[in-house]
Amino acid sequence: MIRHSILVLLFTINILTPVTAQRYMEKIDRGVVAVRQDTKKVFISWRLLGTDPENVAFNIYRTSGKGTAQKLNSKPIGDVTFFVDESADIAQTCSWTVRPVIEGREQQADRAVTLQANEQPQPYLSVPMKTPAGYTPNDASAGDLDGDGIYDLVVHMTGRAHDNSHKGPTDPPILQGYKLDGTLLWEINLGVNIREGAHYTQFMVYDLDGDGRAEIACKTADGTKDGKGKVIGNASANYVNGDGYILKGPEYFTIFNGLTGEALATTDYIPARHPQTSNPTPDQLKAVWGDGYGNRVDRFLACIAYLDGQHPSVVMTRGYYTRTVLAAWNWRNGKLSHVWTFDSDATEASRIYSGQGNHNLSVGDVDNDGKDEIIYGACVIDDNGTGLYSTGLGHGDALHFSDLDPDRPGLEVFDIQERFDDAGAHFRDARTGEILWKKPSVKAGKDGEGPGRGNSFDIDPRYRGHESWVQGAGITGLFNAKGEKIADNAPAACNFGVWWDGDLLREILDQNIISKWDWQASELKPMLTATECTSNNGTKATPVLSADILGDWREEVIWRTSDNTALHIYTTTIPTTYRFTTPMHDPVYRLGIAWQNVGYNQPPHVGYYFGEGMLKPPPRIQIRVH
Repeated sequence: MIRHSILVLLFTINILTPVTAQRYMEKIDRGVVAVRQDTKKVFISWRLLGTDPENVAFNIYRTSGKGTAQKLNSKPIGDVTFFVDESADIAQTCSWTVRPVIEGREQQADRAVTLQANEQPQPYLSVPMKTPAGYTPNDASAGDLDGDGIYDLVVHMTGRAHDNSHKGPTDPPILQGYKLDGTLLWEINLGVNIREGAHYTQFMVYDLDGDGRAEIACKTADGTKDGKGKVIGNASANYVNGDGYILKGPEYFTIFNGLTGEALATTDYIPARHPQTSNPTPDQLKAVWGDGYGNRVDRFLACIAYLDGQHPSVVMTRGYYTRTVLAAWNWRNGKLSHVWTFDSDATEASRIYSGQGNHNLSVGDVDNDGKDEIIYGACVIDDNGTGLYSTGLGHGDALHFSDLDPDRPGLEVFDIQERFDDAGAHFRDARTGEILWKKPSVKAGKDGEGPGRGNSFDIDPRYRGHESWVQGAGITGLFNAKGEKIADNAPAACNFGVWWDGDLLREILDQNIISKWDWQASELKPMLTATECTSNNGTKATPVLSADILGDWREEVIWRTSDNTALHIYTTTIPTTYRFTTPMHDPVYRLGIAWQNVGYNQPPHVGYYFGEGMLKPPPRIQIRVH
């Protein structure tokens, strides 16, 4: 069977001499979605693909009951990617298709989307879950698991969990693969020898080999059971100590089949807990990682990066408070191969990269060579596995990477630091690490606690670029892209963001609420509350996933229901005057969806300036048979 992938032509808008990188990405369909608003009115939206020509327009057809398809628009729609059908009788089953029109010729439609007769209006799609007893749906990732062009979900089911700094046993982490209609494709139980918590299981979902279906990659151990029921390693092994930590026994890295959950390849995890022994003592762990009881040694992150500029690689990591190690892998032609390892302890010169990692990371081409770097907190690791730069500002809890300031060349990073010093938050050049501005922490509370949250979005149209703010450590106010305080009050919510209402500003997402920043009154105004749903991850208050998985360029928000029986996918029905290519065809954004579940979840960004006064993003991709 011939499968397709997508060849990406990557441009950086404000770099003077852009480098073109060709990237193979997934082939997705139009993502047509229909939401009934009342007994007659239905809001339909669809994707503009990066492969579409500039002049593409669209025709919308509805089939009611057993009738024939009826075209709803009088002329092809070329300015937006939504349509409001105001004559769709709720008493009839209705289906809609979207057909591109190119140079006056109507093209083939993707799949139809259907609303059943008497299906009541609701602002979300419901995905029923087969949640294991004692578990709740937690973070998810999106990928096309079966090759049909429709995003599926991989959901991390979480039982008893602990932070690395807390003692106690946990339940085995469970991953489940779902289609959007609730079909359970498989279940992977990672077993008793993988501890449950935000810093342990980082799972990557991505088409790594270009066969049209996403794989799953994560850390495994003896007793992990794949989607076919096959056990990896020793099924009866149990290395959990009396404090609930797992500091002995083999550690593996496994690639799973996205369609079946079958383990395709397993190898040793890099790095091991200790470079000389598989059975380290507490003193040996402390010498390498900074403590001996299991805290810093088991701090993991992960991401997908196009290290060669064309094909995706998996990067698995360990450590960020002290020693920092990243290992890059390729899954191609049915073989798993090691690409490189970066170790901050490898040489005296590399030690400047120790202690710079965050509870999260980002990925993108910061130096304009067409290949991705890993923004690892306060430092950056180059595509070839060497250090690009380290600011020395240390560990933080939140990170934002995009063209945050469109008035200067290149991309920027906004990062917060867990320190009481002159850089509780900083704004830097992503390529060089030059600190453009920083804000000092004001000592308050426990020593060593800097700001716990930080956001950077365009929320005020009066100032070009992103506005940034933090919570904690005495840093107050809202700052523009130049670091100037523009308001004494900042949004009270500082967790997540979402493109929702159709203008060029970003909305604030926190708990189960989407809010708009009223920049004139300096206050948040709620727009939507998912009353039947709840958020994940405690005070982080994050959704299961926020991503553009359906419809036009605005993002969907996925929350779990309060009874843990379903996921609700909220999709906007607010009209917009803008038409943009789906951000899933922007490499920085798409890789952001892959790493969103990692550590303390962060919102994705596009790799260009998106906000008031933005330039129109250039075309980005072409389809090529793989």
